[in-house]
Amino acid sequence: MPLTIPEINLIPLLPAIIPALTAMVVMLADVLLPGKNKSWLAVVALAGLAIAALQTFSLYGTDATAFNESITTGPLAVGVCLVVLMAAFITVLLSIDYLNARNLDSGEYLALLLGATSGMLLMALANDLIVIFLGLELFSLPLYVLCAFWRTNNLSLEAGIKYFLLGSFSSAFFLYGIALIYGATASTNLSAIATTANAATNPLFIMGVALLLVGFGFKVGLVPFQWWMPDVYEGAPTPITGFMSVATKAAAFAALFRTFLVAIPPGTLDWQFVMALLAVVTMTVGNIAALTQTNIKRMLAYSSIAHAGYILIALVAGGEAGAEAALFYLAAYAVMNLAAFGAVLALGHGERERLTMSELAGAAQVKPWAAAALAISLLSLSGFPPFAGFVAKFFVFGTAVNSGYTWLAVVGALNSLVSVYYYLGPVIRMYMSPPAEDWKQEAVSRIPAALAFAVIVAVVLTVGMGFFPGGVIQFAQAAGR
Repeated sequence: MPLTIPEINLIPLLPAIIPALTAMVVMLADVLLPGKNKSWLAVVALAGLAIAALQTFSLYGTDATAFNESITTGPLAVGVCLVVLMAAFITVLLSIDYLNARNLDSGEYLALLLGATSGMLLMALANDLIVIFLGLELFSLPLYVLCAFWRTNNLSLEAGIKYFLLGSFSSAFFLYGIALIYGATASTNLSAIATTANAATNPLFIMGVALLLVGFGFKVGLVPFQWWMPDVYEGAPTPITGFMSVATKAAAFAALFRTFLVAIPPGTLDWQFVMALLAVVTMTVGNIAALTQTNIKRMLAYSSIAHAGYILIALVAGGEAGAEAALFYLAAYAVMNLAAFGAVLALGHGERERLTMSELAGAAQVKPWAAAALAISLLSLSGFPPFAGFVAKFFVFGTAVNSGYTWLAVVGALNSLVSVYYYLGPVIRMYMSPPAEDWKQEAVSRIPAALAFAVIVAVVLTVGMGFFPGGVIQFAQAAGR
């Protein structure tokens, strides 16, 4: 059999290549250039991410493919890539003062963050199960290290080892699923899998799909694969927690949507009912567990599980409308969740983070702008109008109703109502309680400029996408098509 060399076209891969090259530049600059304070490396990282975003946007509407159609630049891929790059950009801004206050190495941290971003972008662009797996591992390995990056903090080390062990198991399930699907269809290309005759009746294919769902479920936090999230989110450095909660979810959901809507359409295998049950259980477990939390990072972890259930409703609805709703929801969730984690950082002081509900008492009297940012982000996450979260949930639930899944939209709306209780808890404490004692003991510091800028950008986008969602919705609709 003659060897077929695929066409080498790196243009569609540039969104993933540029952050990887930037990571190499950061590592070399960290080693070769003098000076102990390397905060300026963040500027290099931000420049690389900005260039990658411009290159990604230039691919919009091209629908190019590369390497035997294993890479695609369809509008959905471009949209998810922009969400991931935005999340990475804001995370770098959130990290600058965080690293300095804890004497953590900037160069190593930024290189790992850029490497994880590159893997997420590769996963979003993938149209082949092998490439999806490569992207999955490329972003998982740096995140294992980043979760444990605060080496003098036991919770951070615990988060890293838990994420590594459970992530390794999920990767094994995912890879075995790929092997079974290849055995049933003789291909790993998503478009080719969709054309395979009688795949739905092949036990190997069905088992492979189930194992793929285990791997995807771990990354996006679907029940019952969510057990790692509260401990890892609590222990990981707060900027990394925010980054994982939105960027990982965006990349994994992009691959999940493409796999199930392209390679395994509902006419091939009836998976929609299973996904609907997963969505209900995920929403319910996440919201009920969040009700009892006293640590805000753990509360946001369970909240992230619930939001994975909301996004899964869009997959159940399927078709163009489902993809449109999911992309808008991912963009809205990214800005409002990063605003929440940024506000938590802004309410801290130096190395100290105020993470329990009681520690937030009276924060509005001492740091009113940071408290307002946290309040807006939490109200948006709960679905209060006129913020981005309300429009996103309305979009998803409306898509479910139009697709004949009215009962699923009702369950989602009831879960959103439950979530109001725990989202309003911190807001009430900040605005209706006297300042906690440690507020008086500490000298109130000014919020660092980079952190303040990141929070302002995230809050403005949260409010803007609520008041003026038209542009993002049009982009999402084009991506869905």
